[in-house]
Amino acid sequence: MEKTELKITGMHCASCAAIIDRSLRKTLGVAQSNVNYANANAYVVFDSSKVSATELIRTVEKAGYKAQISDSADAGKQEEEQRKELNQTFAYFLFGLVFAIPAFLIGMVFMWLGIPVPYSSYILFLLATPVQFYVGWQFYRGAWASLRNKTASMDTLIAVGTSAAYFYSVYALFFSNGMEQYFEISAILITLVMMGRYLEARAKGKTSEAIKKLMGLAPKNATVIRGKKEILIAIDEVLVGDVVVVKPGERIAVDGTVVEGISSVDESMITGESMPVDKKKGDNVYGGTINKNGSLHFSATKIGANTTLSKIINLIKEAQGTKAPIQRFADVISAYFVPIVIGLAVLNFLAWYFVFGGTVSFAMITSVAILVIACPCALGLATPTAIMVGVGKGASNGILIRGGEALETAHKLKFIVFDKTGTITKGVPEVTDVIPFGRNSVEKVLTAAASVEKSSEHSLADAIVRKALGLKLTKAVNFKAIPGLGVTAKIGKENVYLGNMKLMADKQIKVDSSGIHSLEEQGKTVMMVASGKNAIGLIAVADEIKESSPRAVAELRSLGLEVYMITGDNERTAKAIAAKAGIRNVFASVLPEDKAKHVKELQKKGKVAMVGDGINDAPALAAADIGIAMGSGTDVAMETGNIVLMKNDLLDVARAIRLSKMTMAKIKQNMFWAMVYNVLGIPIAAGILYPFTGWLLSPVIAGGAMALSSVSVVTNSLLLKGKRI
Repeated sequence: MEKTELKITGMHCASCAAIIDRSLRKTLGVAQSNVNYANANAYVVFDSSKVSATELIRTVEKAGYKAQISDSADAGKQEEEQRKELNQTFAYFLFGLVFAIPAFLIGMVFMWLGIPVPYSSYILFLLATPVQFYVGWQFYRGAWASLRNKTASMDTLIAVGTSAAYFYSVYALFFSNGMEQYFEISAILITLVMMGRYLEARAKGKTSEAIKKLMGLAPKNATVIRGKKEILIAIDEVLVGDVVVVKPGERIAVDGTVVEGISSVDESMITGESMPVDKKKGDNVYGGTINKNGSLHFSATKIGANTTLSKIINLIKEAQGTKAPIQRFADVISAYFVPIVIGLAVLNFLAWYFVFGGTVSFAMITSVAILVIACPCALGLATPTAIMVGVGKGASNGILIRGGEALETAHKLKFIVFDKTGTITKGVPEVTDVIPFGRNSVEKVLTAAASVEKSSEHSLADAIVRKALGLKLTKAVNFKAIPGLGVTAKIGKENVYLGNMKLMADKQIKVDSSGIHSLEEQGKTVMMVASGKNAIGLIAVADEIKESSPRAVAELRSLGLEVYMITGDNERTAKAIAAKAGIRNVFASVLPEDKAKHVKELQKKGKVAMVGDGINDAPALAAADIGIAMGSGTDVAMETGNIVLMKNDLLDVARAIRLSKMTMAKIKQNMFWAMVYNVLGIPIAAGILYPFTGWLLSPVIAGGAMALSSVSVVTNSLLLKGKRI
């Protein structure tokens, strides 16, 4: 299966998105389709042996819209296309305004003031006609496309409503003297709808500012060393292995590893962390970040779409394009809404004319008002605009959220499970105690342990090897890691074991446990060292908790979540560390493969998030309802977590959950007002208040309200940008 992203032009409402989505889903070879009205993108998963990307574009065009492959299209070109579409909409609006203003003055203002205008009906006909068939042609085109797809859209409502007013007026003017005419209504309605589309398009553009900012960070050129000379080349020409030169104040072109120089780099655009990061030989640098004060030479390791910045951009784009489960409710309503509204308008006309004895013009005006006011756009925009702003706000704060479902689920969490090493703790343990048994020396215990651990990749192994610097280590063979227990290797003729009490018991090695408990109660991890069948000593290692851990735990509990810590450490050590962080619930002595089981047990009581480093915690992260990966943008973290915390800051866990709650609140507000607007608007437009108050909703007011409803929903979503998380 392949995945592609199509940029769609010509969508005007949620119904348009539904038409395209339905057309793509019906196409042979398409496994999944998601059309997002808010960002005008379609995300399609398809079998390339059955259908090509070109055929997918043709499918969209047959539905009455235009598309291009977003992946291959230049970002600047796409932005230019969007600008052209926006300018064209504005031009249509201005054209309509030139005719609608005099039509409004003659047909409404002068009439109310009793000022006669000679040949006013003919003048209004001349003013309304170019608006109806030039500006309004796109509504007819959209309505025809919907009809071909056996459905209806907002274009259908506008085309039917304005046509009813216009052609009724034509009939009244040329074939029936004395009948009222409504040319000004059709002209003003079409102009108001164009104004609404323009304002909506402008507002929607602001919801994707996070993506645009990130895309603008990618440099266009890079200075590389080739043939012992520095040459300036286009970014696309940089190859893996090229030595890239970056001077003070320049943006780093691609990802790489520093080979020469010392500097500090501003990585805030990727991590959200404002403090520059010191860089020296061997450190990683990322494309799009800014070199501050020194010159660096680095070897390019990732280029093009493989750079961290590119992956973040793609992750955000996909996240903004996905649907939250709550969106399904809006999709179902939008699918049936327009046909129902048309049916209501017809019934309203028949009821007023045949049942209540109203005039044809009265019945027609109320029906037109129903058609115009009942636009499903606000409902269709309610969820995607809030998700786009929420995901973008998270990204600007170093919190990457992989889609609408993760954003929605996060606010329902009941339990948070933290891995210990590298999550609650700093992940940089240090040896605090080396205690030999019997006549053995500290040097002997440390030399044996370091000789074995030199072959290990565990973080505790690094601490032991660092502690043994200056000692002469012995070559170890047959190294073997025993998950959850320890390690073993052969040194000379003896098997050397380094691990916990379980390992010693398995190997039937007797250990003097005096003093172990007190070390563990201090939060230290204690490892026994044995040579052959004899225990020769123990080594205690401490991994300090992060300064932010207690505050992060307190914030999560204030949000109503129950916090757990999970670790392979024994219960005494685990509880000591958990107590320092303010955690009361501990899963101790847990093997890596069993972490997911504990997560599943908690899931029986409510939604669970697992927080880990995205590497050895992958099964537990996958099992949880939300996997939160601490990873500073590592590839594994980005692939594993539903939420990735780029700064490795535990406080961002609470921020991510608060952001989820804020986004969901915006979605619910948007959907409430969109529903209330239609529930109240349609009956009022139908004239339900007329028998009691004599008040009737003018189609012009209905058109203005409809235009502003979508703008208000997008604006409400944009308010999320100013919220503090």
